[in-house]
Amino acid sequence: MRPYPMRLLHTLWHYRQFIGTSVRNEFVGRLARSRLGVSWMIIQPLVQSLVVAMVLSHLLAGKLPGVDSPYAYALYLLSGTLAWNLFQDLLMRCLTLFIDHANLLKKLAFPRVCLPMVALGTAAVNHVLLAFTTMGVFALLGHYPSGAWLFLVFLVPLVMALATGLGLTLGILNVFIRDIGQATPIVMQFLFWISPVIWMASSLPPALGQVLEWNPLFGLIGAFHEVLLFGRLPTLESLIPAIVLAAASLICALFLFRKASADLSDVV
Repeated sequence: MRPYPMRLLHTLWHYRQFIGTSVRNEFVGRLARSRLGVSWMIIQPLVQSLVVAMVLSHLLAGKLPGVDSPYAYALYLLSGTLAWNLFQDLLMRCLTLFIDHANLLKKLAFPRVCLPMVALGTAAVNHVLLAFTTMGVFALLGHYPSGAWLFLVFLVPLVMALATGLGLTLGILNVFIRDIGQATPIVMQFLFWISPVIWMASSLPPALGQVLEWNPLFGLIGAFHEVLLFGRLPTLESLIPAIVLAAASLICALFLFRKASADLSDVV
């Protein structure tokens, strides 16, 4: 008998058309009767980043060594926001995944593992659209791609693995303990402010920086800055907390999913 992870992969491959159709239907349903279409998926995070950047650029641009641009802080903010938006979007989708699809779980017989893949696919498409738009803004601000940008092929899947592992773990528990769904947005706000998205790691006192380095997103978002802004590769040491937590959370989510999948449709 094949191991459980191999059986899951076989199931996902067998239902690949169902997953693809579900992702497409989600976009079609969201964009129905919308004049701007897919533009709405990138307008809000992009406008939010640009507004904050314009407000704070003159105050913080001088504190960003190594970037010779009047838009240094705007570039810094856009780089960090790209990582944060993917992480937040995917985690929050997974948090309410089974509750949001309660009717589908009760009325339609299909492998439950397909739902996380639908969330993953939808978040990936959103991120690709936002990423290309961000790169366009970079070019308009005079900041062009470097060879280090190829490292995003590793960084983006790492962000998705971390968000999926944590999100599914919380999402499964949220079915049985609804307080988790109420507490997670509060925790996410706190996590945002202790991650180097708006503020710069170089401006921290050394003692505080050592404490915040325990945050797995500290090194991960910093890696996006290194690649996109400074055009250099991050150190493996800075990514170890994110890699370890991503692996541990995925294993935990897989264990919980295997134990609870039979009861999900009854509880939701």
